[in-house]
Amino acid sequence: MARATPRPTIAIVGGGVGGTVLANLLARELDKDEAQIVLIDQSGQHIYQPGWLYIPFNGQDPQHLERPERSLLRHRIDFEVGVVEQLDREKQSLLITGHAGSGSNEALRYNYLVIASGARIAPEEVPGLPEALADGRHVHHFYTEEGAERLRQALHDFRGGRIAVAIGGIPYKCPPAPLEFTFMLEEYLRKRGLRERTKITYYSPLPRAFSIQSVSDLATPLLEERGIETRTFFNVAEIDDRRHLMRSLEGEEDAYDLLVIVPPHRGALIAERSGLADAQGWLPTDRATLEVKGQERIFALGDVTDLPVSKSGAAAHFEASVVAERLIAAIRERTVNPREGCYDGRVMCFMETGYSQATRIEFDYEHPPVPPKPGWLYHVEKSLFSKAYWYLVPPARV
Repeated sequence: MARATPRPTIAIVGGGVGGTVLANLLARELDKDEAQIVLIDQSGQHIYQPGWLYIPFNGQDPQHLERPERSLLRHRIDFEVGVVEQLDREKQSLLITGHAGSGSNEALRYNYLVIASGARIAPEEVPGLPEALADGRHVHHFYTEEGAERLRQALHDFRGGRIAVAIGGIPYKCPPAPLEFTFMLEEYLRKRGLRERTKITYYSPLPRAFSIQSVSDLATPLLEERGIETRTFFNVAEIDDRRHLMRSLEGEEDAYDLLVIVPPHRGALIAERSGLADAQGWLPTDRATLEVKGQERIFALGDVTDLPVSKSGAAAHFEASVVAERLIAAIRERTVNPREGCYDGRVMCFMETGYSQATRIEFDYEHPPVPPKPGWLYHVEKSLFSKAYWYLVPPARV
């Protein structure tokens, strides 16, 4: 009598957009006897991070941006809350430490591993920034719920002066967000009667306002029309909050009354601890197959990769279907569908331009975006998508 072959285990690290969509796609396509699917997330909560952008302007209730991860997963997916402390590639094993200081450790053996652990902000990369953020009077960001809430209060208390919006390092999550914030800030100040008493300056480390030329060509005239100064080639080197000064690597020094900064971003700690990541914590990832370069049966998707696309939920969403196709093909020992099993760099997102208008940014590796003229319809589409997110994206219905 033949002995049954043990079913392979697929371990997914990270319960963001990419990890959640991937787990649900696999659970939908693979029978329980074909594979065990395990998703590990350190918080147990799924957060709709794009909503943080609207909190400072009283446009979003933070309570609507978070749901238990378990509630978004198909029942047959094994879900664990914990921190992946170690990755042993030789033993194909993950050491997981229990959540909330439980102190329990568990070793999980896997056959296939997907790292979808996202990115983290690293304010410590800029001297003076951690102290200024901790002080919370003049320097803020909107890349966490707490940060966005504190910025909301700072804007509420603001009565005029110099506001600097600066990008503290590249890459960072959701590339259009700093421009979106700046456009929305200008509208917010005008509605409060503070625009004429406020100078807004947008700082970019690049030679233009945005990394993609076509998007920059659309945004720059809008910044000019609204009286927003743009400073390019300004790489933030130091924050001197005692003197309200921001210094650049280029030797410039600018003053502010309120600084809204995009903190430097780095890959998640598990990527760094694994020994697979580069110096900034990004995983070297094959741009088509999404396999971690030089590794067998290890994939990466979402913000933790070094792919030349935006670090966004949209990119992770499209990447998840590619990893799912490749894993299903491997488990069923069939040829990968070349159309579905290769990522073409597709990204699609909306960019708010203020005054109930937005544009759409859609591109892939071969086709740069051609953003249309901002309009009301794109703003409505973005708003509707945000409301439908929970019902469409995590369950992998789109």
